[in-house]
Amino acid sequence: QVQLVESGGGSVQAGGSLRLSCAAAGLIRDPQYCMGWFRQAPGKAREGVATLRNDGATTYVDSVKGRFTISEESAKNTLYLQKNSLKPEDTAMYYCALNFFSQDCRSASMDLWGKGTQVTVFS
Repeated sequence: QVQLVESGGGSVQAGGSLRLSCAAAGLIRDPQYCMGWFRQAPGKAREGVATLRNDGATTYVDSVKGRFTISEESAKNTLYLQKNSLKPEDTAMYYCALNFFSQDCRSASMDLWGKGTQVTVFS
């Protein structure tokens, strides 16, 4: 059974960096898939932060463009989110998610979710 396990969260001062990792244990990749990072801050709706499709296409929410980079290391079945120039508004629980069978990267289309890793950015 595939599981997604996030790591790399923590507390960091504004302007700092963090790299989140999502290990997909037991994953056998379908030719088409989408993996992504989502976040949810207290009292706010969950939002998509960055997504990566099997064809290499990436998307980013406007608020993180130029600061965050999504990537994967297929050999390790690991998805990353490099976060630079962090801001207090980036504080949230970050979740990794996977759509096994299609390139649909919408939150509602994700088949599997990790339990999340907390990121806190203080000024």
